[in-house]
Formats: sequence, C-alpha cells, structure tokens
Amino acid sequence: MTAPFVSPPLSRLSSARASPVPKSSARSEIPRVAFPARPHGPSLRLSPPVMAATGVGGNGAPVASEDSTVSSRVGEVKRVTKETNVHVKINLDGTGVANCSSGIPFLDHMLDQLASHGLFDVYVKATGDTHIDDHHSNEDIALAIGTALLQALGDRKGINRFGHFTAPLDEAAVEVILDLSGRPHLSCGLSIPTERVGAYDTQLVEHFFQSLVNTSGMTLHIRQLAGNNSHHIIEATFKAFARALRQASEYDLRRQGTIPSSKGVLSRS
Repeated sequence: MTAPFVSPPLSRLSSARASPVPKSSARSEIPRVAFPARPHGPSLRLSPPVMAATGVGGNGAPVASEDSTVSSRVGEVKRVTKETNVHVKINLDGTGVANCSSGIPFLDHMLDQLASHGLFDVYVKATGDTHIDDHHSNEDIALAIGTALLQALGDRKGINRFGHFTAPLDEAAVEVILDLSGRPHLSCGLSIPTERVGAYDTQLVEHFFQSLVNTSGMTLHIRQLAGNNSHHIIEATFKAFARALRQASEYDLRRQGTIPSSKGVLSRS
C-alpha cells in the first residue's frame, strides 16, 4: 500500500492564505457564511494536494486522521446583476448540510438533493426578478455554483476526476457521466413530458446544467434511461449528478496528490 500523506506542520498551515474570491465592479463584500459544526468529533478538512490519510472509508473516500487540520475545499461567490442578487457557498468536504433559499421552491428541493447525495454543504441565498419568470435566477444560481465549484476544486490534485452514477426514482432512471476536465461541455438527453412541475419551467433543467458547466469547466453527459413522471425524472437527474460529482471530487489515495491528467494540468485554459 502506498504510504499515507503526512500533514505539514501546523505553523505552515496557519500561515497559508486562502485563495481570494474573484471580485467584480458590481459586487459588494461577501458576508461570511459559517456552516454548522460537524456532529462527529474534530472537523475533517481536506485540501489538494495535502491529505492526512490513514485508510479508506466505506465509500472509497480517504479517511483523515483525527488530528489533521488542513484547509477545506470551499468556494464562495456573490453574483450581483440588475436581474439577480446571488450568494453561493459550497464545501466539497461537507456532511450534506443544505441551506438554500433561491426564490424558486422546486429548485431549492433539487439543491437539497445536491447537498444530501453529494455530501456537500451547500448555501444558496438569491433574490431575482421571479415576477417575470424563473429564468434569470435559475441561470445565475447555476453560474455561481459552477464558479464556486471551480474555486473549491483548486488545482484538482489527487482527485478521481471522473464520476459515473445511475440513479433510479420509481419508474425513472437517469445516468450521469462527468469529467472535471477543465473543458466545459454538456450533452443532455432528457425527455421531460410536461412543461412545468408546479410553477417550475422544465426547460430550465437543461439550462441550469449548461450554466453550471460553463463556469465550472466540467464535461457532463446526462442520459435518461426511463421515466414518464417529470418530477421523478428531474430529481433522479440531480441525485445522479450529486453522486457522480462526489465520486469525481473525492481523493484517490494511489494518486498521491498528483494531477489526474497525462498533460500534468487540469484547467479552464
């Protein structure tokens, strides 16, 4: 077995500076969002390429030593336009905590699936011109989530990179394949039978993932295998996406903190 990574001295970690959040001229200072403390002992925080691993967990993810203290993989974005005001924070090494108020109830339900099945901590607060329709809020939330993922993934050292999951929900089944490649591409093969689920326009599902792909630099393939209930099809899509993203963003112990590419780099360039 490959020798585990050893945490750097705490003095080095405490002096490390977090990556700055990109600013725009229209953006105000981002208030700090504190996720709830984990219920199980000391906080586990992993950051590529540094890991303090002592073994492999039940889902194949690295298990860090109890006294490891390294920076967590967190991205935080505030996007302000004339149409929307969006604040997003995501922790890739979370416990599935969702705190989402997008102004679109059905989208909140789907973001809850992203947190729960990805084991990400997801914070979304958004206001927008939903009196017109949900299009701008749906798009800008997805753009912000994609940018937050881009920040949280950093240089992507040591991750699995690829994810593949098929999620059933009653009669529906949806397959998601993704690559954290740095190259944005979406192939979406959903056939949603109704125009709306509640008040939510089902056209916005594909648009959500296209926007997220554009800012995160992700290759994403979505394929519907079965389904005739619109709610089930969409929810199965978000569940499969969450599981595939979790798989791709988790660490591969055998890679020993190296970038999972023969090019030696994964970037948006």
